[in-house]
Amino acid sequence: MALQMHPSLRVHVGVWLKEEIVDPSGYTTKDLAKHFGVSRQALSTLLNGHSSISADMAIRFEKAFGVKADTLLRMQSAYDLAGARAHEDEIKVERIALAA
Repeated sequence: MALQMHPSLRVHVGVWLKEEIVDPSGYTTKDLAKHFGVSRQALSTLLNGHSSISADMAIRFEKAFGVKADTLLRMQSAYDLAGARAHEDEIKVERIALAA
């Protein structure tokens, strides 16, 4: 029996950043992208939950807002795993028996 992941782990890190960090800061996506030195499209795609956060982007958020890059990357990993677990029954792989 597989353990279910807590629903809070199913929050995309970009959506969380937008709701908890970016929107309250008052920065627009365009202004924040300029501050970060990235394209508005790349930042928007992340903040709308359509792309994963990279280590580079996580460091940018850490430098700008103080939220640890490690935490953001763990959030992304937990979200990705929760998504994979949602359809793990479709993944057909047999266990490998190791030689003694």
